[in-house]
Amino acid sequence: MVPDPVLLQLTTELFPNGISRYAIGGLLVGLGTVVIYLGTGIPAGASTFLESTLSYVSGQSRFQRYVSSRDWRLVFTFGIIMGALAFSATVQSGMITTSLYQPGTTGQLYEVGGLTLWSTDVQPWRLLLGGIFVGIGTRIGKGCTSGHGVCGVGSASKTSITGVITFMIVAILTAQLVAALGVSP
Repeated sequence: MVPDPVLLQLTTELFPNGISRYAIGGLLVGLGTVVIYLGTGIPAGASTFLESTLSYVSGQSRFQRYVSSRDWRLVFTFGIIMGALAFSATVQSGMITTSLYQPGTTGQLYEVGGLTLWSTDVQPWRLLLGGIFVGIGTRIGKGCTSGHGVCGVGSASKTSITGVITFMIVAILTAQLVAALGVSP
């Protein structure tokens, strides 16, 4: 079987550094969601973290619906944060080198207690505003991109498939608009 040259060229243009990093990342994310589902019976997703955390201090019914699953959600979110810190302290700092990572241009390296860490150059107000928009979007969309995109699509949920198509269209249009306006970090 001879590969289609148009498909090969398109793949090379879309993934100039190869697809291995995406394939490995996708396999790890998929494996993680399977482990969470098998262990808890609940699809993984990060958007309910705040509500499940508030169930520790609030008796409101909105937050209490997560009492049975709040502990694993806390561990799940802690794992996301620790994974990002571990990546920053090892790969982004240059302690570990890999062909799967190419350093970006929107951050600075700095030393803390003998560790080289990375910090973004994106202004704090943009991070805050982006976080607020993401939070509102996850509430309106009844879940986050990880919940809908990984677990929902994987289970053939029509709501999740519609949500992911909407997320992607809005993200592409927003990125094109921001680029056209010349906005940078």
